[in-house]
Amino acid sequence: MKAFVTGGTGFVGAHLVQALRTRGDTVTCLVRSPRKAAALGWTDVRLVHGDLDDSGALRAGCADADVIYHVAGRISARDLGEFMRANRDGTANLLEAIAPGWQGRLLLVSSIAAGGPTVPGQPIDETKPPSPVTPYGQSKLAAEVLVRGMARSWTIVRPPAVYGEWDREVLKAFKLARAGFAPVFGDGSQELSVIYAGDLAAALVAAATAPGATNRVYYAAHPVVTTSRGLVQAIGRAVGRAPLIVPLPRPIARGLLWTIGTIAHLAGRATVLSGDKAAEFLAPAWTCRPDTLMRETGWRAEVDLETGLHRTAAWYRSEGWL
Repeated sequence: MKAFVTGGTGFVGAHLVQALRTRGDTVTCLVRSPRKAAALGWTDVRLVHGDLDDSGALRAGCADADVIYHVAGRISARDLGEFMRANRDGTANLLEAIAPGWQGRLLLVSSIAAGGPTVPGQPIDETKPPSPVTPYGQSKLAAEVLVRGMARSWTIVRPPAVYGEWDREVLKAFKLARAGFAPVFGDGSQELSVIYAGDLAAALVAAATAPGATNRVYYAAHPVVTTSRGLVQAIGRAVGRAPLIVPLPRPIARGLLWTIGTIAHLAGRATVLSGDKAAEFLAPAWTCRPDTLMRETGWRAEVDLETGLHRTAAWYRSEGWL
């Protein structure tokens, strides 16, 4: 099978490309930095130099693909407009680049942020109307709306928090745990669904290739729910420490996020820690049910949290990141 991947040199994209190569697919990647692609050790991947604003590169990548995996997007931005330009408008550009007679399938990697938070003990599923609470979630939902309106086959996957090799966001929690402390928003009781990146890659392939998954929206997660406190404690075990848990009460958390976001904005930088993310970090639960994806594609999450975090920590050490 011929696959075209946007965002292949990113965290999730790198795991997806690895999974596609392992199964023998012919892979083409849209890359902004050939040097970054070379660092991943790919010798059998066709590279198309460009980005989501490059219509020629997009057409070249889409031309002979059986499946298009749209992974590229922004997880941090300075404002809603910047999120929309990347996640919504970039998706629109990709859709416009697909030839009118194309008979393949488009797989969009969205986010649980598009669905919105829930309450403890009640993971959301695909039947719940989407209710994003952050600009990021709004931009991912906007991309979903475009994809669902296309007159071709599509599938959308909404993962929750993702961790694993090549990730630099969760790496920060590993470094803090190794230093002996772990801040948590609120009292640490926020419920979380998580997924190891290798499992997510397998879920994306299953969703993109299963005949019955056409024109469907899925959540992909490990079925076992954790808490923010439980997550950082597990990270501590992965690095051989029992970090001091530092609860950040809601008013302090909001002030801290606003301060970090303001400083980053003044410096002209984007950050995942900002005032508009308070609704996300302080929500009582970000959990979802993978039952439909499991039932309709046969996919199962294979890596539990402890195993995945130990595997991630070992990779961080081997690469000198930790």
